[in-house]
Amino acid sequence: MSVGCRRILILDPDTMAVYRLFSDLIQEGFEVESSTCITEAVDRIKDVEFDCIVMDVNLPKIKGYDAVSIIKAIDPNVKIIMTAEKNDMDLELEVRKQDIFYYHIKSFDRKELMAAICDVCQS
Repeated sequence: MSVGCRRILILDPDTMAVYRLFSDLIQEGFEVESSTCITEAVDRIKDVEFDCIVMDVNLPKIKGYDAVSIIKAIDPNVKIIMTAEKNDMDLELEVRKQDIFYYHIKSFDRKELMAAICDVCQS
């Protein structure tokens, strides 16, 4: 499924997870950038309009759910997909309080994550 030039930013400190998702997205026709920290990501978000940000909940120096308001202050229209390695009820409650498009647990099938990213581009 080619989607043209939709821009995606992957914000995740796990370089292997970034590499796998980056490769999948490139194969699907997305323009993809990645970052491992919120400071670098914020600089890119100020310069580039992204359609979607796939962001891990465990970022260095800040929780992903706390970074949502920072990102939305820069670009209120960007869709955010929050990811987590493992889930628990408290984490899920905190994540779902945020203005996010989708919440994905990494141990689930990546096809589900890819479908959510494609949904962003169709909305």
